[in-house]
Amino acid sequence: MIYTVGGIKGGSGKTTIATNLTIYLLQQGRDVILIDADDQESATDFTSFRHQSLDGDLGYTAVKVTGRELNAQVQRLATKCDDIVIDTGGRDTVSQRSALTISHVYLVPFAPRSLDIWTLRKVENLIAEVAPFNPGLRSLTFINKADARGTYKEEAAELLRGSEYLQFLETSVGNRISFANAAAAGLGVLEMKPTDEKATAEINELCHSMQSAVEATKK
Repeated sequence: MIYTVGGIKGGSGKTTIATNLTIYLLQQGRDVILIDADDQESATDFTSFRHQSLDGDLGYTAVKVTGRELNAQVQRLATKCDDIVIDTGGRDTVSQRSALTISHVYLVPFAPRSLDIWTLRKVENLIAEVAPFNPGLRSLTFINKADARGTYKEEAAELLRGSEYLQFLETSVGNRISFANAAAAGLGVLEMKPTDEKATAEINELCHSMQSAVEATKK
């Protein structure tokens, strides 16, 4: 499977989701390649922290690829592993468009604030433009960095449920300090000790929901 985590606005926690998805797949016994396709190189930074924390034993293969060559590179790498996770950053870039033409899943996190949610229309336009080149692409969205209080989460969920181009996953991921602490060590929350049970449950539920949505499409 080729997963692209993206969107068109920064600040929604895409690298956090991409890296935690990578660790989740590792724990499922999958051979995974994490591709950093973002010029900000956040996934590359995560891998550097992980290299230090685990004495070089990453568990996955890390690759940095951007631009139009990403499509061809990913197709070549796909023959060498079980899964590929692509972190494309938060802008409508050549890298993200290239990734979407060969991905099976497009996972778009949204932070529950109106400024982020109004970019939904631009994401939908992007999906519509890519669809002729990859009609089998499964586009999924969910709420990330959810606040514990306030009405922002439900307001955002209502808007996302109405999307014609994205399937909304009801599982949300909270705005928890454990995600930042794990990332600073190059770890997923599933690997942190002591365990943050809420963060761990959220990542597991998100990944299960994503995989169930994809399997349902195949039937």
